Amino acid sequence: MPKNYATTQGDTWDLIAFKQLGSEYFMTDLIDANPAHRETVIFPANVQLIIPDVDLSQTPDSLPPWKRGDGT
Repeated sequence: MPKNYATTQGDTWDLIAFKQLGSEYFMTDLIDANPAHRETVIFPANVQLIIPDVDLSQTPDSLPPWKRGDGT
């Protein structure tokens, strides 16, 4: 079930995806769930966003090691 997130000053799509979903890879899913804010690059505080349900097993294996977070 999707949940809500209130932004903090300076949040960006990739940062929110990383903090809330575990990977910036899910940034597109996050943007698609919040079309009214699609043009926002840097958020002000207290913008209410929907954090969609994502398949956490779908992170790509082709990411470079420093992006994978698994130390490999």
